[in-house]
Amino acid sequence: MTQMQDLRKKTDTELAEAVQTARAAIHTERFKDAFSRKPKVIQTAKKEVARALTELTARRRNPETK
Repeated sequence: MTQMQDLRKKTDTELAEAVQTARAAIHTERFKDAFSRKPKVIQTAKKEVARALTELTARRRNPETK
């Protein structure tokens, strides 16, 4: 799991890539067989997406804080 301090150090493109990879992880995990599915992976990936999108939105709204 990534912390907000780590996300603040990343560039916008790195954050966008992190969102894409986390969403791909959610997608692949959600469509697995019910017995091989790991809910913790989905939950962690959702939190990573939310954190990265929060940081991207904050940067777009206030460009001085980059």
